[in-house]
This record gives sequence, C-alpha cells and structure tokens, in this order.
Amino acid sequence: MPRVLAGCLVFVTSAAILVLEILAGRLLAPYVGVSLETYTAVIGTMLAGIAAGSWLGGYVADRVDPRRLVGPLVVAGGALALVTVPIVRGLGDASGQGGSAATVFLALAGFFLPAAVLSAVTPTVVKLQLHDLHRTGGVVGQLSGIGTLGALVGTFVTGFVLVANVPTRAVIYGVAATLLVIGIALWIWLSRRDPVVVGAIVAFAILGGGIAAVVRAPCQVESAYFCMRVEKDPARAGGRTLWLDDLRHSYVDLDDPTHLEFDYAKSVADAVAVSQPGTDPIDALYVGGGGFTLPRYFAAIRPGSQARVLELDPAVPEIARDRLELETSDALQVDIGDARLNIRNTPSDSVDLVVGDAFGGLSVPWHLTTREFVEEVNQVLRPGGIYVINVIDYPPFRFARAELATLREQFEWVGAIASPSKFARVIGGNVVLVASDRAPDEAVLENAAAAHADTLVTGSELVAFISGAPVLTDDYAPVDQWLVTERGA
Repeated sequence: MPRVLAGCLVFVTSAAILVLEILAGRLLAPYVGVSLETYTAVIGTMLAGIAAGSWLGGYVADRVDPRRLVGPLVVAGGALALVTVPIVRGLGDASGQGGSAATVFLALAGFFLPAAVLSAVTPTVVKLQLHDLHRTGGVVGQLSGIGTLGALVGTFVTGFVLVANVPTRAVIYGVAATLLVIGIALWIWLSRRDPVVVGAIVAFAILGGGIAAVVRAPCQVESAYFCMRVEKDPARAGGRTLWLDDLRHSYVDLDDPTHLEFDYAKSVADAVAVSQPGTDPIDALYVGGGGFTLPRYFAAIRPGSQARVLELDPAVPEIARDRLELETSDALQVDIGDARLNIRNTPSDSVDLVVGDAFGGLSVPWHLTTREFVEEVNQVLRPGGIYVINVIDYPPFRFARAELATLREQFEWVGAIASPSKFARVIGGNVVLVASDRAPDEAVLENAAAAHADTLVTGSELVAFISGAPVLTDDYAPVDQWLVTERGA
C-alpha cells in the first residue's frame, strides 16, 4: 500500500472513531440523560474498544495476510457504525429510567464493536508498511501520529461544526457510508478472493441501513444540546409537556397560563406570592427557559411584569414558539448564551426575582451553583428581592445541602421547600431553595407549601439539614459527580 494511502486510511478511521464517540452521548441522551455517568460510559466503552481492536488487530495481522484484512475491517467498521442508531434506539426504549448499568450497557451495545473494528485498521496498515526493520520506529510513530491527528480533527469538526448543524443520525450515516465505500474499494483492489464474504457484509450494511431508516427518532427537534419533544396531555386539552432528553422539563397549559402542573413550579409561585404579596408587576430574571411556564404565569397573574430569560440553547425558544405558542416581546425577552456570562449584562438592583431552572440532564450546571455565581445573583436583586432555585437531588442530598450552605453565605434568610420524606432523606426528587435579604412570612409560606403536600424548612431545622455541607466555589463544585453517586446508590 502506498505510504500516502496508508496515512489517509489511518487518518480517516481514527477520525471516525472520535466522531462516533462524541455522537454516542447524543444518541444515548434521550434514554439515559446527559451526565457524568453518560460521558464516563461512552469514553470507557470507546477506550475499551480501541484497546481491544489495536491488540487483536495486530495479533491477526501477524497471522493473516494484511492485504486481505484491511478492506474487510473498514467495511465491517462502516456497517457496525450504521447499525449503532437502531441498536441504541431499540434497546434504549427498554432501558427504563436509565441508571449506571443501563448507561454502560447501551454504550457497549452500540459502540464497542465499531470502535474495536476500526481500531484494528491501524496495526494492520502498520504491518503492510513494515518492509524494513530498521525503519520500524519511524513507520509506527508516523502512523500513530497521523491517527492522533485524525482523532483531533474528528473531535473538533464534530464538536464545533457537525453537532450544531447536522442531525446526529445524518452524521453517523455519512461516516458509515464513507467507510463502506472506502472499504469496498480497498477490498476489491487488495484482494479479489472473497466475493462471497464481501457480498455478505455489504448485504448486512444494506439491511442495517434499512432498519436505521425506519427506526423512529425520539426527537422532534435535535439541537446541539438536547433531544427535544413536546407531548400532549390526554387529561387536559391544552396540556403540553416539554421533554429535554430523558427529563420531563416543563408543562404548559396553552389554554390557561395560570395552571402550574409541577409541584416545584407551585413552590416558586408560593415563594414569590408570600415574599412579594399583591398583584403589582414584577421584574424577573430566569436562568433557563424550558417551556417558559413561569414567565407566562406571572405575566397572567401580575399584568405588566417584565421577564428576561437566559437560555443557552437557541432551539429551546424555537420549539416553544412552534409547539407551545410562546410569544416573545419587550415584556418577555430571551437572551441566548451561557447564563454565567449573560447575567453580567443585568444592571445591579434591577430585578425583584431570579429563578434558577437550568439543567444539563438531572444536574444543575455546576458553574451556576457556586459562591461566585450566587454573588452575581445577589447583586442584580433589589432589596427584598428573592432568589428561587429548582434542584434535583437524592439522599443524602449532598448537592442540595451544599447549595443551601452557599446561599446562606450571601443571604440573610434561606429556606427549602420539598416533601417531608425528602428532608428525612428517604426519597429523592425536586427541592426548591429560596433565598432573600428579607424573611417572608414563614407561617404563610408553610401553609402554602402544605397545600401540595410539601413543607418549608428554615432556621435551626435548616442548619441541621445542612450540617457538614461545604460551600460550593468555582474551585470545588462536584455537583454532577454527587448526583451520579447518589442516584446509583
């Protein structure tokens, strides 16, 4: 094999492996979410495949004419890449609520074999290039460097270009088709002795492509960040639920914006009603858009209210406009970008309410939990303003407790609203954290929480709940890691 062709082949197959690795997280997200355990499962699976493929590929290349191996390996790698989509989607529907075991299983089922087969190409090509033992180090080093360069190009092109502009399934099909064409051409050129095997693998690829084409995609909209869909509620004519990956993120009643379906949304409404009673307009800043349920709610019950929403994903307001009848205006503005950066564009002492409802999977993005971010939130709030955060956590509630400790550093009054069984550390779920420089009427807020079977914890009870929790900082905020450990416990 000519040296240039050998380098190109190693480059392309190495790039394909990293393209699949990045897209694996997107394929798995609708079924197991996006979390540390998702990335860990994907990276671990791909590394295991690379190790196994490199080892076995070199072993076989020493025993079988590598001219007969290169084409079949590339064709098989393309065929296996093609069937990742139906495999993950077929098994993902049966994975239930996810969890560590389901995440690892889906990653292995979908991506171990294509990574292993494509990784076997490099040692096979090395074997073809070793004509002089005095040049062994140079040949191995050169091809290894080219493979790494291909992996880097695959990583950057996928992460910065493809994911943002092309659906995941289309990218995978494009990679698979490219590998199939290259592999068949190499197979025909290097070895004409295996027509039956060639035909069998090509038939497998065609079958896999056919299955992949008819498998229903779980996304109505696929963005660079989320697989999104909106489902109708059979119990309410106007009820719509917005799903982001595997998280039931928001509920909107198109006929009644004052209807709040989720308890956490009711808790936010209660906290605002008690801390700032009346029907006067409020100025609010929302960290995370979702279905824009709360901005619409306060616009309905407190006419004239102003809302500014900090949303990372531009596709979120788009699906809300298309499927949830969202209408943006001067009174409801959306700023696209990272909230940690965009909050700095908010003048000091300019809002009455800040609502934190941003999630990456089940976890609040760590940089929106730290002392440094809370300081910025406190700075934009007016005197008497309120900061309300929706978090998801599980016993022993290390994140919720640490976030409460962080809030207590910045605010005079801090409380938490959730079911009694959560404070007893029996079950997990949503916990609403409330902070202000002015204490609300706790008895009224407690009664409001009790109306939807929740309780308010403040004062000495809150101190006891927080006991031993660290303050989160930009140097130490293992939010995602805690959630993975607790959820799997």
